[in-house]
Amino acid sequence: MTREVVLDTETTGFKHADGDRVVEIGALELVNHLPTGNTFHVYLNPERDMPAEAARVHGLTEEFLADKPLFAEVAEDMLAFFADSPLVIHNASFDMGFLNAELARIGRDPLLMDRAIDTVQMARRKYPGAPASLDALCRRFGVENAHRTLHGALLDSEILAEVYLHLIGGRQPGLGLAGAGSTDTEDENAAADMASPERPVRSPRPHAPTPEEAAAHAAFVARLKNPLWTRDNHA
Repeated sequence: MTREVVLDTETTGFKHADGDRVVEIGALELVNHLPTGNTFHVYLNPERDMPAEAARVHGLTEEFLADKPLFAEVAEDMLAFFADSPLVIHNASFDMGFLNAELARIGRDPLLMDRAIDTVQMARRKYPGAPASLDALCRRFGVENAHRTLHGALLDSEILAEVYLHLIGGRQPGLGLAGAGSTDTEDENAAADMASPERPVRSPRPHAPTPEEAAAHAAFVARLKNPLWTRDNHA
């Protein structure tokens, strides 16, 4: 069983080193690359103002976030949900940088970058020169995101999970949702149901030459001068 966590954050800006903070964390669990339905989602009080340009992106205001928990209050639950699973993130350096800045503020160890699976880098390797934004990849793969009028961490994680599945090779027939309780036998039956119907067996066609074909071949060979197969020494 392969467990992964798809992750996204929303923030007050672009630079945690300048005091920007995380205001939303959304994550969902994948098992064997498919969603199980288990999620982690919180809004956070950033303990600072919300710049207007950031609010236009995600729609989160100071008033809405005022009564939400602080990062320190949810960090343990977040880390428990992540466990030691790889983290699938679109532009991993951004989200990991912000989460590690928040962890540093409360004296916790950082998340290691080597556990991140960066779907931006995956897309750039697979489609060099093509746009690698989440919206561009949704268009490429036909992933529905019309309901995404604003950025939201959990919604973006759900969309990213679909995009990630396409980036690693697309949907495979016979795969059910992880956690749906399917067994190996059920998977085999599903595969059998999708198998091609049996084709009628055709009797083999005769390949022996007709007398006319044999005579024509003998006449042709007779015209050859000193053919190799008539020599005593083939060397």
